[in-house]
Amino acid sequence: MSALLIYKALHIFFMIAWFAGIFYLPRLFVYHAMTEEKSCSAMLKIMERRLLYFVTPFALFTLLFGLLTIYEYGREWFRHSMWLHYKLVLVIILYGYHVYCFKLLNDFKHDRNKKSHRFYRVFNEFPVILLLVIVLLAILKPNL
Repeated sequence: MSALLIYKALHIFFMIAWFAGIFYLPRLFVYHAMTEEKSCSAMLKIMERRLLYFVTPFALFTLLFGLLTIYEYGREWFRHSMWLHYKLVLVIILYGYHVYCFKLLNDFKHDRNKKSHRFYRVFNEFPVILLLVIVLLAILKPNL
């Protein structure tokens, strides 16, 4: 069994675990933006914080094993795999999304949220679209 296959498998595993949380967190933000009850808001604050801190290591391991996979393929492969360059741009945007979730979490924590539940419903779809394009690039490997 090669290191490359192990790295790829772990990259995919941690990516799935990360996305499970990154899909659910904005849904919690939707509920939080809709509630006016203090007790419900307090419970959602705890759930949001725990979820984001739980999935953040998965995001880091996804990055680690993705980089190790690229390293195993080699510099020449990386240079000629333009599809991967596009994928990496989308991945950087996705990590920006993840970091922005910390800002939103902090706004809710300090009762400073000004965004509507409609904003969070749209916000919730963003990683779905990114994931679709990333997976298509990774599987189809188009000659760009």
